Amino acid sequence: MGLEITHLGSGSRGNATLLSTGETRVIVDCGFSLKQMEERLSLAGVKAASIDAIIVSHHHSDHSKSAARASKKWDARLYANLETTMRLGLEPISQVRTFEGLERLHISDDLSLLPVPVPHDDADNVAVIASNGDGMRAAFVTDLGEPTIELMKHLAGCEHISIEANYDLNRLISGPYPPYLKKRISGRGGHLSNQQTADILAEILHPKLSSIVLCHISEKNNAPHLAESEVLHQIGERFNGVLSISKQEGPEFSHKLGQGELEQINSTL
Repeated sequence: MGLEITHLGSGSRGNATLLSTGETRVIVDCGFSLKQMEERLSLAGVKAASIDAIIVSHHHSDHSKSAARASKKWDARLYANLETTMRLGLEPISQVRTFEGLERLHISDDLSLLPVPVPHDDADNVAVIASNGDGMRAAFVTDLGEPTIELMKHLAGCEHISIEANYDLNRLISGPYPPYLKKRISGRGGHLSNQQTADILAEILHPKLSSIVLCHISEKNNAPHLAESEVLHQIGERFNGVLSISKQEGPEFSHKLGQGELEQINSTL
Protein backbone atom coordinates (compact mmCIF):
# COMPACT_ATOMS: atom_id res chain seq x y z
CA MET A 1 0.00 0.00 0.00
CA GLY A 2 1.76 3.13 -1.17
CA LEU A 3 1.67 6.57 0.41
CA GLU A 4 2.17 9.64 -1.75
CA ILE A 5 3.13 12.96 -0.15
CA THR A 6 2.44 16.29 -1.86
CA HIS A 7 3.26 19.60 -0.20
CA LEU A 8 0.63 22.07 -1.41
CA GLY A 9 2.70 24.95 -0.02
CA SER A 10 4.64 25.84 3.11
CA GLY A 11 5.59 29.07 4.83
CA SER A 12 4.36 31.85 7.07
CA ARG A 13 1.45 32.60 4.71
CA GLY A 14 0.04 29.08 4.71
CA ASN A 15 0.79 25.38 5.07
CA ALA A 16 -0.91 22.26 3.74
CA THR A 17 0.20 18.75 2.80
CA LEU A 18 -1.75 16.07 0.93
CA LEU A 19 -1.35 12.40 1.87
CA SER A 20 -2.74 9.90 -0.64
CA THR A 21 -3.00 6.12 -0.46
CA GLY A 22 -4.87 3.69 -2.66
CA GLU A 23 -8.18 4.45 -0.96
CA THR A 24 -7.65 7.48 1.29
CA ARG A 25 -6.78 11.17 0.98
CA VAL A 26 -5.93 13.31 4.00
CA ILE A 27 -4.87 16.93 4.38
CA VAL A 28 -2.34 17.73 7.11
CA ASP A 29 -3.02 21.40 7.98
CA CYS A 30 -5.32 23.60 5.93
CA GLY A 31 -3.66 27.00 6.16
CA PHE A 32 -4.70 28.61 2.88
CA SER A 33 -8.05 30.11 1.90
CA LEU A 34 -10.66 27.63 0.72
CA LYS A 35 -10.26 28.88 -2.86
CA GLN A 36 -6.49 28.47 -2.66
CA MET A 37 -6.80 24.98 -1.19
CA GLU A 38 -9.07 23.87 -4.00
CA GLU A 39 -6.82 25.43 -6.64
CA ARG A 40 -3.72 23.77 -5.21
CA LEU A 41 -5.43 20.39 -5.00
CA SER A 42 -6.58 20.78 -8.60
CA LEU A 43 -3.00 21.49 -9.70
CA ALA A 44 -2.03 18.24 -7.99
CA GLY A 45 -4.74 16.44 -9.97
CA VAL A 46 -7.04 15.93 -6.96
CA LYS A 47 -10.70 16.86 -6.58
CA ALA A 48 -11.37 18.55 -3.26
CA ALA A 49 -14.52 16.48 -2.76
CA SER A 50 -12.34 13.34 -2.66
CA ILE A 51 -10.62 14.41 0.59
CA ASP A 52 -11.58 12.05 3.41
CA ALA A 53 -10.10 13.85 6.41
CA ILE A 54 -8.27 16.97 7.57
CA ILE A 55 -5.99 17.05 10.62
CA VAL A 56 -4.99 20.42 12.08
CA SER A 57 -1.72 20.57 14.03
CA HIS A 58 -2.62 23.76 15.93
CA HIS A 59 -4.90 26.79 15.71
CA HIS A 60 -2.56 29.39 14.19
CA SER A 61 -4.10 30.69 10.98
CA ASP A 62 -1.29 29.60 8.66
CA HIS A 63 -2.16 26.01 9.60
CA SER A 64 -5.93 26.19 10.15
CA LYS A 65 -7.36 29.04 8.05
CA SER A 66 -9.98 27.16 6.01
CA ALA A 67 -10.07 23.84 7.87
CA ALA A 68 -13.63 24.16 9.20
CA ARG A 69 -15.08 25.44 5.91
CA ALA A 70 -13.23 22.82 3.89
CA SER A 71 -14.39 20.04 6.21
CA LYS A 72 -18.00 21.10 5.80
CA LYS A 73 -17.90 21.71 2.04
CA TRP A 74 -15.91 18.57 1.17
CA ASP A 75 -17.67 16.37 3.75
CA ALA A 76 -14.23 15.54 5.17
CA ARG A 77 -13.84 14.55 8.80
CA LEU A 78 -11.95 17.17 10.81
CA TYR A 79 -9.41 16.14 13.47
CA ALA A 80 -7.80 18.43 16.08
CA ASN A 81 -6.90 18.29 19.75
CA LEU A 82 -9.25 19.87 22.27
CA GLU A 83 -7.39 23.16 22.76
CA THR A 84 -7.09 23.70 19.01
CA THR A 85 -10.79 22.93 18.62
CA MET A 86 -11.76 25.46 21.28
CA ARG A 87 -9.35 28.13 19.99
CA LEU A 88 -10.93 27.78 16.55
CA GLY A 89 -14.39 28.24 18.07
CA LEU A 90 -15.55 24.79 17.00
CA GLU A 91 -17.63 22.17 18.77
CA PRO A 92 -16.10 18.85 19.78
CA ILE A 93 -17.94 15.79 18.49
CA SER A 94 -20.38 17.64 16.22
CA GLN A 95 -17.73 19.52 14.23
CA VAL A 96 -14.40 18.00 15.22
CA ARG A 97 -13.15 14.56 16.17
CA THR A 98 -10.83 15.52 19.03
CA PHE A 99 -7.74 13.55 20.03
CA GLU A 100 -5.14 13.42 22.77
CA GLY A 101 -1.40 13.50 22.26
CA LEU A 102 0.01 10.12 21.18
CA GLU A 103 -3.48 8.78 20.44
CA ARG A 104 -3.31 6.81 17.18
CA LEU A 105 -6.00 7.87 14.71
CA HIS A 106 -7.25 5.09 12.45
CA ILE A 107 -8.23 6.90 9.26
CA SER A 108 -8.56 3.79 7.06
CA ASP A 109 -7.08 0.32 6.68
CA ASP A 110 -4.11 1.82 4.81
CA LEU A 111 -3.51 5.01 6.80
CA SER A 112 -3.20 5.93 10.46
CA LEU A 113 -1.91 9.13 12.07
CA LEU A 114 -0.10 9.67 15.36
CA PRO A 115 -0.13 13.20 16.83
CA VAL A 116 3.04 13.89 18.85
CA PRO A 117 2.99 16.99 21.11
CA VAL A 118 5.70 19.59 20.42
CA PRO A 119 6.40 22.97 22.13
CA HIS A 120 5.08 26.11 20.41
CA ASP A 121 4.09 29.49 21.87
CA ASP A 122 0.40 29.98 22.65
CA ALA A 123 -0.60 26.72 20.98
CA ASP A 124 -1.10 23.03 21.73
CA ASN A 125 0.84 21.95 18.66
CA VAL A 126 1.50 18.44 17.36
CA ALA A 127 3.78 16.82 14.85
CA VAL A 128 2.08 14.13 12.74
CA ILE A 129 3.48 10.67 12.05
CA ALA A 130 1.64 8.91 9.20
CA SER A 131 1.78 5.13 8.81
CA ASN A 132 0.58 3.15 5.82
CA GLY A 133 -0.61 -0.43 5.73
CA ASP A 134 2.91 -1.68 5.01
CA GLY A 135 4.29 -0.30 8.26
CA MET A 136 6.24 2.53 6.61
CA ARG A 137 6.14 5.94 8.25
CA ALA A 138 6.33 9.61 7.27
CA ALA A 139 6.74 12.55 9.69
CA PHE A 140 5.50 16.14 9.40
CA VAL A 141 7.08 18.52 11.89
CA THR A 142 6.70 22.32 11.99
CA ASP A 143 6.36 25.14 14.53
CA LEU A 144 8.52 24.06 17.44
CA GLY A 145 11.48 25.66 19.14
CA GLU A 146 13.24 22.43 20.02
CA PRO A 147 12.68 18.68 19.67
CA THR A 148 11.41 16.57 22.53
CA ILE A 149 12.68 13.12 23.47
CA GLU A 150 9.29 11.71 22.45
CA LEU A 151 9.48 13.34 19.03
CA MET A 152 13.00 12.06 18.39
CA LYS A 153 11.87 8.56 19.28
CA HIS A 154 9.09 8.70 16.70
CA LEU A 155 11.25 10.29 13.99
CA ALA A 156 13.72 7.41 14.24
CA GLY A 157 12.88 4.85 11.59
CA CYS A 158 10.70 7.11 9.41
CA GLU A 159 11.19 6.64 5.68
CA HIS A 160 10.21 10.27 5.00
CA ILE A 161 10.60 13.42 7.12
CA SER A 162 9.14 16.84 6.34
CA ILE A 163 10.58 19.26 8.89
CA GLU A 164 10.82 23.00 9.25
CA ALA A 165 14.09 24.86 8.81
CA ASN A 166 12.60 28.21 9.66
CA TYR A 167 15.48 30.62 10.13
CA ASP A 168 19.18 31.22 9.73
CA LEU A 169 20.43 32.50 13.09
CA ASN A 170 22.70 35.18 11.60
CA ARG A 171 19.89 36.51 9.41
CA LEU A 172 17.48 36.54 12.33
CA ILE A 173 19.93 38.42 14.59
CA SER A 174 20.77 41.03 11.93
CA GLY A 175 17.25 41.23 10.52
CA PRO A 176 14.46 43.81 10.95
CA TYR A 177 12.43 42.08 13.66
CA PRO A 178 12.24 43.73 17.12
CA PRO A 179 14.23 42.06 19.94
CA TYR A 180 11.20 40.48 21.63
CA LEU A 181 10.17 38.76 18.38
CA LYS A 182 13.68 37.52 17.69
CA LYS A 183 13.74 36.06 21.20
CA ARG A 184 10.38 34.37 20.71
CA ILE A 185 11.32 32.85 17.34
CA SER A 186 14.61 31.47 18.68
CA GLY A 187 13.11 30.30 21.99
CA ARG A 188 11.82 26.89 23.04
CA GLY A 189 8.31 27.72 21.84
CA GLY A 190 9.40 29.32 18.58
CA HIS A 191 10.79 27.69 15.46
CA LEU A 192 13.70 25.46 14.46
CA SER A 193 16.81 27.09 13.00
CA ASN A 194 18.72 25.55 10.11
CA GLN A 195 21.32 24.36 12.61
CA GLN A 196 18.76 22.72 14.88
CA THR A 197 17.10 20.94 11.98
CA ALA A 198 20.44 19.69 10.71
CA ASP A 199 21.30 18.42 14.19
CA ILE A 200 17.98 16.58 14.48
CA LEU A 201 18.39 14.91 11.09
CA ALA A 202 21.99 13.96 11.82
CA GLU A 203 20.93 12.29 15.06
CA ILE A 204 18.09 10.18 13.64
CA LEU A 205 19.55 9.47 10.19
CA HIS A 206 19.29 5.82 9.14
CA PRO A 207 19.71 3.89 5.87
CA LYS A 208 15.98 3.60 5.09
CA LEU A 209 15.36 7.36 5.26
CA SER A 210 14.80 7.99 1.55
CA SER A 211 13.40 11.54 1.43
CA ILE A 212 13.58 14.77 3.42
CA VAL A 213 11.63 17.95 2.75
CA LEU A 214 12.66 21.21 4.42
CA CYS A 215 9.64 23.44 4.92
CA HIS A 216 8.25 26.53 6.68
CA ILE A 217 11.32 28.50 5.54
CA SER A 218 11.13 32.16 6.56
CA GLU A 219 11.13 34.61 3.67
CA LYS A 220 12.82 37.30 5.80
CA ASN A 221 15.15 35.32 8.04
CA ASN A 222 16.27 32.47 5.80
CA ALA A 223 16.81 31.32 2.23
CA PRO A 224 16.39 27.86 0.69
CA HIS A 225 20.07 27.53 -0.20
CA LEU A 226 21.11 28.34 3.38
CA ALA A 227 18.78 25.69 4.85
CA GLU A 228 19.85 23.10 2.30
CA SER A 229 23.58 23.72 2.70
CA GLU A 230 23.40 23.53 6.52
CA VAL A 231 21.56 20.21 6.42
CA LEU A 232 23.83 18.74 3.74
CA HIS A 233 26.88 19.80 5.72
CA GLN A 234 25.64 17.64 8.59
CA ILE A 235 24.25 14.60 6.75
CA GLY A 236 25.50 14.81 3.16
CA GLU A 237 28.04 11.98 3.26
CA ARG A 238 25.67 9.59 5.06
CA PHE A 239 22.37 10.44 3.35
CA ASN A 240 21.63 8.61 0.10
CA GLY A 241 18.09 9.87 -0.43
CA VAL A 242 16.54 13.02 -1.88
CA LEU A 243 16.56 16.40 -0.10
CA SER A 244 13.92 18.87 -1.29
CA ILE A 245 12.54 22.29 -0.38
CA SER A 246 8.83 23.02 0.01
CA LYS A 247 8.17 26.64 -0.89
CA GLN A 248 5.21 28.92 -0.29
CA GLU A 249 3.87 28.61 -3.82
CA GLY A 250 3.12 24.92 -4.34
CA PRO A 251 2.54 22.22 -5.26
CA GLU A 252 5.83 21.52 -7.04
CA PHE A 253 6.45 17.81 -6.49
CA SER A 254 5.25 14.57 -4.89
CA HIS A 255 7.11 11.80 -3.05
CA LYS A 256 6.15 8.16 -2.91
CA LEU A 257 7.02 6.86 0.55
CA GLY A 258 10.13 4.71 0.49
CA GLN A 259 11.21 5.93 -2.94
CA GLY A 260 13.78 8.65 -3.42
CA GLU A 261 12.62 9.94 -6.79
CA LEU A 262 10.44 13.04 -7.07
CA GLU A 263 7.44 13.36 -9.35
CA GLN A 264 7.42 16.94 -10.60
CA ILE A 265 4.12 18.82 -10.82
CA ASN A 266 4.24 21.21 -13.76
CA SER A 267 1.81 23.84 -12.61
CA THR A 268 1.66 27.50 -11.64
CA LEU A 269 -0.84 29.22 -9.37
